[in-house]
Amino acid sequence: MIVAAQRPNFAPYPGFFRAALAADAVVLLDGVQFPRGTTWVSRNRLKGRDGELWLTVPVWKRGRGLQLIRDVEICREGRWIRKHLESLKAAYCHAPYLDLHLAFLETVYHRGHDRLVPFNLEILRHIWASVGLSSRLVLQSDVGVDGAGTELLTRLCGALGADVFVVQKAAGNYLDIAALERAGIAVRYVNPRPIVYPQLWGPFRPNLSILDMLFTCGPAARRLLRMDQEVSGDGGAVDHAQGVSRDGPH
Repeated sequence: MIVAAQRPNFAPYPGFFRAALAADAVVLLDGVQFPRGTTWVSRNRLKGRDGELWLTVPVWKRGRGLQLIRDVEICREGRWIRKHLESLKAAYCHAPYLDLHLAFLETVYHRGHDRLVPFNLEILRHIWASVGLSSRLVLQSDVGVDGAGTELLTRLCGALGADVFVVQKAAGNYLDIAALERAGIAVRYVNPRPIVYPQLWGPFRPNLSILDMLFTCGPAARRLLRMDQEVSGDGGAVDHAQGVSRDGPH
């Protein structure tokens, strides 16, 4: 069995889904620490008439100390829901496939999720279906395994019966690959590259939220996501996409 692991990011960029193409199951790490600074778990960027369009889901941080991602609560105050939806409609009013996804987004935004993970998970499941991914989405909290770093990934693979772990090369730099291999888990690397596709509003901008691709390309996003897919066991080329950091690719 082949497993990948990612943080449950908000409407991630296309490279996030490359590991899912190579895996039988993708574990969403909701039991790790929520980053204190800016993070792809609660924000992402699209494209508007005047440049980048940042969407940030406000969450409660003050007085909460260190939080696990699964415990982070959404701040329901203010007009951010209306602002997000109005911004998307204004930026993508000329996108040919906006209507395929707008009703869903309006529904999930107004559903009243109290916590960030269920909100992000519902959007991820919609994207999963839209691009035809067959891998299972699994929450770390449902597996019942805790820990950190390589130890956590080793435990997750053991709990799921996995003998192969898929990781982006840049993220692999922070893991003890030898420890995984000693545990009988082979490591494979996926090296996503920016996917070029038709966009609105001027020059192409790489590695936006995959929602941009879905709005402008519709069903063709399935084929685009699979273009130039690379999986290897030797590390391959280092991913040069935006968003690779200790917070992980978005």
